[in-house]
Amino acid sequence: MDLNIYKKGDSKAAFTGDETTGVAITGLAAGTSVAAGDYQASAVDPTGKMAESDKVDVPAFTVNKAKAPAPTNLKVTPTNDGATVTAQ
Repeated sequence: MDLNIYKKGDSKAAFTGDETTGVAITGLAAGTSVAAGDYQASAVDPTGKMAESDKVDVPAFTVNKAKAPAPTNLKVTPTNDGATVTAQ
């Protein structure tokens, strides 16, 4: 079966995929909280022998926050009681 993901209230699928590999919902900002039902999923028979299933609510989720890049080109300047570390 294929999967369609709809934005709540839309009649055209926003994202498509299949049950095995899943469907990626993309384009959301890091840290976005999505409420249950903001997206809905349905199953579709790729052969066309069955009609599309009823839509069901996608559970709530929060988009992962982006990770800051690791510092590079660190420079250490010794001081009298330790050191000052800077990123170049």
